[in-house]
Amino acid sequence: MHKSPHQNETIYIGCMRPPIGWIKLNCYGAWKGSDTLAGCGGLIRNSNGKWIKDYFTQIGMCDVFHAEMWGMCLGLDVTWRLNNTHLVVESDSNILIDMITENCNFSGTTPTLVRRIRKLLSWTIKISHT
Repeated sequence: MHKSPHQNETIYIGCMRPPIGWIKLNCYGAWKGSDTLAGCGGLIRNSNGKWIKDYFTQIGMCDVFHAEMWGMCLGLDVTWRLNNTHLVVESDSNILIDMITENCNFSGTTPTLVRRIRKLLSWTIKISHT
């Protein structure tokens, strides 16, 4: 009997809860290819891991990096409106995190969405890569 190399495998994914009194934003961007629309979304949870709010939207034509930026920007905006002053932000984009925290040097003008995200980071925040 021949077995396919593409067998289904269950992978369990968990999340670390934020400290007590903090909330967590997991934000994402997605893009399939040059002829498809990009999208973004995210999930906001409390320190017990309980759902508070989620968001998602179709962006239009853009690359995956711009989708990641939109996902974080929209997520921070949604979180800001919840009036919570302590936030953990997780993203799977190392480049975006480095740009926001100014841990990388790049030539040219800082993208508008990165500048907008930095303005939204005016309260107590921890940013990390997932």
